[in-house]
Amino acid sequence: MSKHTEFLAGERPDDVLFFLHEDAVSNPGALAEYAESVEDGHVLVLPGDDGRNAFQSATGIDPMGLAQEAMGTEGHVSDDLTGAVCPVEEEEPEENHTTRFVFAFAEAQNEEVGGLYAEGDVIHAYAVCACGERYSDKWVVDE
Repeated sequence: MSKHTEFLAGERPDDVLFFLHEDAVSNPGALAEYAESVEDGHVLVLPGDDGRNAFQSATGIDPMGLAQEAMGTEGHVSDDLTGAVCPVEEEEPEENHTTRFVFAFAEAQNEEVGGLYAEGDVIHAYAVCACGERYSDKWVVDE
């Protein structure tokens, strides 16, 4: 089973995952050793701090800053974390709405917090669109 699949199943709670669209990567060969190639780009699953540092190094975006900024706008990130639907796509159809980056982490089930967190492990995902929009999505991991 790949790290990507394990992450999606909630089996890598200490790791972060990020997707880089092929158009957003200047040297994809440099990722070959660490990344899983997917249809439109590359997925990396790395231990927490290393993953956050690698994401910032690859994108120039602080992942925690991205999370804070993106939380204010709800969007839809695909459940495999390799793309998303920009929430302003319908309003601005002439713009390029390709998902450039997705950054995600999992949070363990926490019944004390309630809501979604009482139902199971939760995936938090933050996306950056080519149009500049930043948005978030979260869901309970399927068992």
